[in-house]
Amino acid sequence: MRPQVTLKLATSLDGRIATASGESRWITGESARLEGHRLRAAHDAILVGVETVLADDPELTARLPGRPVDQPLRVVLDSRLRTPATSKVAHGDSLILTVAEPAPVGTAVVERVEAEDGRPSVAAGLSALKRRGVTSVLIEGGGQVAASFLRAGLVDRLEWFRAPILLGGEGRPCVAALALSRLSDAPRFRRLAAEPCGDDLWERYERL
Repeated sequence: MRPQVTLKLATSLDGRIATASGESRWITGESARLEGHRLRAAHDAILVGVETVLADDPELTARLPGRPVDQPLRVVLDSRLRTPATSKVAHGDSLILTVAEPAPVGTAVVERVEAEDGRPSVAAGLSALKRRGVTSVLIEGGGQVAASFLRAGLVDRLEWFRAPILLGGEGRPCVAALALSRLSDAPRFRRLAAEPCGDDLWERYERL
């Protein structure tokens, strides 16, 4: 059985994760960010695409006040091995999945997986994680990665934090193109809960 996949989204009300210029810190508030760290701590691995690494250089660690946390494996989907050796995810317990010839990137483990449309196959990526004992994955960005997992039908849950702001059509969407021609082909989810989280709204969904 493959790892369970949760897609975490932190967006404006109109589903944008950044302005057109790429500014994204911070769309959601402190309470939502704390819940995000709790979600990280509850998963075996955190996964992002290389564009998120290049834009934000995230640590991808779980940081909770007052107690130590077993840190999840940090995973980067990186087609052409563009992850900088100086980036935070290039050191420590990290895995880079690529379709390029493996080469050293900091101290991260680099593994070549099957390609799909020139990018690492998300199904092959989950298989690689399963072999490492990973049972749950939290996807944190970006829009292309989210779309890839949704197109493949591999998102089991959504954890969606919506901030009470609007960024407009020029903002960067949380999910890239899904290439849908019919409404019936759209991924469908059932809402489990919706509650305030500071000034934001936290919605939870599971796949139908």
